[in-house]
Amino acid sequence: MSGEPCPPYRWGMHGDADLAEPARLMGEPARAAMLVALLDGRSLPASELAAIAGVAPPTASSHLSQLLAGGLVTDRKLGRHRYFALSGPDVANAVEALQQIAPRRTVTSYAQATAGERLALARSCYDHFAGRLALDLADALVADGALAQLVAGEPGRLLDAGTPLAVRFRLAELDGASRRPAVRGCLDWTERRPHIAGRLGMHLLEQLLAEGWVVRRSGDRSLRVTEAGDRVFAALALAARARYTAQTSMPA
Repeated sequence: MSGEPCPPYRWGMHGDADLAEPARLMGEPARAAMLVALLDGRSLPASELAAIAGVAPPTASSHLSQLLAGGLVTDRKLGRHRYFALSGPDVANAVEALQQIAPRRTVTSYAQATAGERLALARSCYDHFAGRLALDLADALVADGALAQLVAGEPGRLLDAGTPLAVRFRLAELDGASRRPAVRGCLDWTERRPHIAGRLGMHLLEQLLAEGWVVRRSGDRSLRVTEAGDRVFAALALAARARYTAQTSMPA
């Protein structure tokens, strides 16, 4: 037999993914709390992350150093403070995916119940819109013919940027200069159906914030729906249900 190594070894190719390393980093409760806190796509200072995780600043610094070394977060210095953020959408997707299979915490107070309901209704999922209202928005765009039916974890398709809802949400302005998928289905733990992620998801969240239909809350990643937003989402849900009823009642 020849002593020549097989090509993968000769060329230094990598083997299977080492899931144990990111699992170890995410598996510590304080680090997990920090990653979830960063799921809204914003940067937070180390002091705030320490408070969220319920640990002392030196302990938080140690945890953040490990997350940095593992590539799960990035940091930048502003004045005397360091701000931390998730390193990208892949990390956000992984954290959100783990939330699908993680057991739900027992609610022991009214404050916890209220916070849970806020998150289930409307929240930011890294850089896109999530929650029951996000599912209503996705349903409305599908019923409108602007968007193909979403599949969780799969790229989606923008069908028509000229439908009434597509025009209202300015989908023709969607930035195409990116290798990131224009549309992706992201499984929502609210009803275990996909909401809109990808560049379109980011575009929609930015527009909802710019129009003043939702506003960010301090303390968690839930979004407060304004009175104007209530009217918009009520109309979207009504339109989606009407179109769905019309489609399902059509003779075969």
